[in-house]
Amino acid sequence: MEKLDKPETIIFKTIRERLGDKADDFVIPPPVFRTLRGEFLAVDLKAGLLRTRFPILPEYLNPYGLLQGGIIAAAVDNTIGPLSMLVAAPNVTRRLEMKYSQAVTLDLKNILVEGRYLGVEGQFLKFSAEVRAPEGDLLARARAYHYVTQE
Repeated sequence: MEKLDKPETIIFKTIRERLGDKADDFVIPPPVFRTLRGEFLAVDLKAGLLRTRFPILPEYLNPYGLLQGGIIAAAVDNTIGPLSMLVAAPNVTRRLEMKYSQAVTLDLKNILVEGRYLGVEGQFLKFSAEVRAPEGDLLARARAYHYVTQE
């Protein structure tokens, strides 16, 4: 997997090139990625992989002091979303399934998400993702199905 010096520049440039004349119709990068303070770490387009990192911030915690599951799901969606634009025509998330393995605490400081493109079935794209702690412990897994909206 290629470690990136300026990953956002490379990834969003590639997305814009794929979109061509339609690039101005999309907000790249999306505001939610910035709000979550996401960071691209590595990409391997041939293998269909994208790795990101998201900080765990106090404002993302639930009443138990744990990272809210919806924030974890948003981190997954904000990894698979850009990956989907790198490998296919414009598409939207149709279904996102999450399976949480461990509670995520503030002391972890961040979570790492690796999204993987699994293939296409008709107008549906299939993806998987793993969410890990910085030291590698599995925190959650996801499967996503995207619907291709344009060719």
